[in-house]
Amino acid sequence: MAKKPLKSESILKRDSRVISPSYTRSYPLVIERGKGIYIWDVDGKRYLDFTSGIAVANVGHSNPEVVKAIRSQTEKILHNAGTDFYNEPAVALAEKLCEITPGSFSKKVFFANSGTETVECAFKLARWYTKKPRMISFLGAFHGRTFGSMTLSSSKLTHRDHFSPLVPGVDYAPFPYCYRCPLGKKEKCEKEFSCLSYLGTQILKKVVPQDELAGIIVEPIQGEGGYIVPPDGFHKELQKLCREEGCLYIMDEVQTGFARTGKMFASHVFGVEPDIICVSKAIADGLPLGACVAKSEIMSWPRGAHANTFGGNPLACVAGLTVIDYIQREKLYAKAEKLGEFGKKYLKDLMQEHKIIGDVRGKGLMLAAELVKDRKTKKPAFQEVEKIVNTCFKNGLLLLTCGYSTVRFIPPLIIERDEFERGLEIFADTLK
Repeated sequence: MAKKPLKSESILKRDSRVISPSYTRSYPLVIERGKGIYIWDVDGKRYLDFTSGIAVANVGHSNPEVVKAIRSQTEKILHNAGTDFYNEPAVALAEKLCEITPGSFSKKVFFANSGTETVECAFKLARWYTKKPRMISFLGAFHGRTFGSMTLSSSKLTHRDHFSPLVPGVDYAPFPYCYRCPLGKKEKCEKEFSCLSYLGTQILKKVVPQDELAGIIVEPIQGEGGYIVPPDGFHKELQKLCREEGCLYIMDEVQTGFARTGKMFASHVFGVEPDIICVSKAIADGLPLGACVAKSEIMSWPRGAHANTFGGNPLACVAGLTVIDYIQREKLYAKAEKLGEFGKKYLKDLMQEHKIIGDVRGKGLMLAAELVKDRKTKKPAFQEVEKIVNTCFKNGLLLLTCGYSTVRFIPPLIIERDEFERGLEIFADTLK
């Protein structure tokens, strides 16, 4: 008897004929629905989701409270062009973001539709406010794929190949990727911060004049670059450096925000207060929404200087308000911190059994295991990491890679310990 063809196979063929090949699909998963921490494909197979839609579904897929809020809003109005009119959900969400983002100073918000748009906003705003043309970003950073945010990024050549010339006026500093020190140091620099020293003594003294520098943009933890966690104290020193240089300190929290790292924002984890902060992804549990939050004195540009059609859409804003309320009420940041500690220990114990794991790192439920062919040479295990992720997919666990050859673990923050452990066990069994 002939095997019945899978519905997903037909959809994949249709996709190949009409969808841009530029998307970064990891394996042939055709999703039909999601609920909580699980995803079902069109053929009925269930998967434990350790991707959260790339750190988006922090409160779980199709969270009932979020769905209810969205459904209620659909009966009122779906679109209100925030560029030309006003809507109360946008005002309420902006008030809430001003309240929960780092810093007790007065703030204002610009709404966008994605992370890359929030970075574009921050880039433009920094130039407008300071009247200075240049920016500094970090090697290995990822801030998006539109021209401004892509210029600030340097995590993959694919993002840049054949797209030059990019936006002028951007320079790059080494980020403290201590496992693979960009400066070639063999020991971790817990106090001297060699990368910051290089930024201060080389780039700011020989490349970028102080009177031309608008701002320095940084991820608290590099995301697509490999889930790179800098040493404690790095961000405080970087903020201090920005103050001394008279430039803006800009934090890209698109992937780290909304309780992912054990605090509402990773800026809280590192004890800093950015002048501008970019958020998106988890803000509306899957609806397109992003926000650039800045000090009021900075976000004082004139009417028409920056705008869009869909930013601050009322449907997305009511979802955002519900997400924040749910996170705070359920204390998901505390849950992420506790489960993150368990997960990191589990992976480090696994590291003792499997030499392919070269490094384990992360904060909260933003964890990673970097795989290598040899611990001494640290040669990336490119083929192995792809095989492991694909095998986990076949075994019912969704994972994503990042950086050189790194597996990231970013389940919805509503996950319970036994479910989290079950996912880690699937990964462990795959290594065996």
